[in-house]
Amino acid sequence: MTDNWIENLKYDVQGLIPAIAQDHQDGTILMMAWMNRQALELTISTGEVHYWSRSRQELWHKGATSGHIQKLKKLYYDCDRDVILVKIEQVGDVACHTGARSCFFTEVPV
Repeated sequence: MTDNWIENLKYDVQGLIPAIAQDHQDGTILMMAWMNRQALELTISTGEVHYWSRSRQELWHKGATSGHIQKLKKLYYDCDRDVILVKIEQVGDVACHTGARSCFFTEVPV
């Protein structure tokens, strides 16, 4: 696979692009995090999802310490080339640092 598409993504001024992690089987949105070019390249080369931690200012191999890794199944970018969607198999069925399956568990009454 040519990495030209990676170069043509629209990163922010810090070189980051939002990445949405979605369960590849049931479609549940599990989390959103940030990737840079290196995180994307590592994700593709290893088959396990890597992100960029803005708080720690370092690459983050999801699940490296918890064991809750994310196995890459498919990868997409949106029509504007400014968001990544990773369809994943979530090992351990826990994506959120709180211990929840998804980071999106707080419903706002509308």
